[in-house]
Amino acid sequence: MNRIDQKFSQLKRNKKKAFIAFITAGDPDLTTTEKLVLAFERSGVDIVELGVPFSDPLADGPTIQAASQRAIAQGVTLKKILALVKRLRATTELPICLMTYYNPVFHFGEKEFVAQAVRAGVDGLIIPDLPPEEAKTLIAQARRVNLATIFFLAPTTDFTRVALINKSSTGFIYYVSVAGVTGARTALPKALRAALKAFQRKSTKPICVGFGISTPAQVREIARYADGVIVGSAIVKEILKNKNKKNLVACVAKFVRSLSRYV
Repeated sequence: MNRIDQKFSQLKRNKKKAFIAFITAGDPDLTTTEKLVLAFERSGVDIVELGVPFSDPLADGPTIQAASQRAIAQGVTLKKILALVKRLRATTELPICLMTYYNPVFHFGEKEFVAQAVRAGVDGLIIPDLPPEEAKTLIAQARRVNLATIFFLAPTTDFTRVALINKSSTGFIYYVSVAGVTGARTALPKALRAALKAFQRKSTKPICVGFGISTPAQVREIARYADGVIVGSAIVKEILKNKNKKNLVACVAKFVRSLSRYV
């Protein structure tokens, strides 16, 4: 049982839901990312997703695309992010997932990437452009070292694929709330609850909802029926908003706390 499984077991015992925060690693720099992760742990975050900056992030909207470009301009690489996770493990047991596209993993080499990720202290992998049908070798390698592989459900997912996604996923399943890219929305789909309930009946894994969630009201609503709530673009926007402030970490942590308190 890795840290993600332990976290969901703990939350279930306490009748709580998971609050998952996404940030782009290296935006505005890796030192700040490290401080943010530690501050998030004190701000009600249960799991952190560190986005690996990539030049063509097809699942991401303008906010996270821009954050990736800022991080790339800082010289952030996958190896540097793994080193960051290793440093964090000296002071925190907060579950950490890497959200990356497959290209960096491919160039790293699947076997070596999995080995180094586990040695650094990564708990889970989220790869938006790698469907489970094409992830068999990665899944097998990850299973051997207890590294979670997190796959996606979406409003457009055919129910015939739910069993495959459930079988392929460990840790949790990521439910994409909208048919589109990441980014804060003023409103979420009215059919979200019914669709999620239908998937939950066919899944044995926790299902957490992301994409488009940005307000306390949205967090509170989704926490009523999902196993966890994922917020990304809204936090990335808050980082950019406070980029030139000395108290950036405190400001962003306060914003995160204003959301996490509703799960």
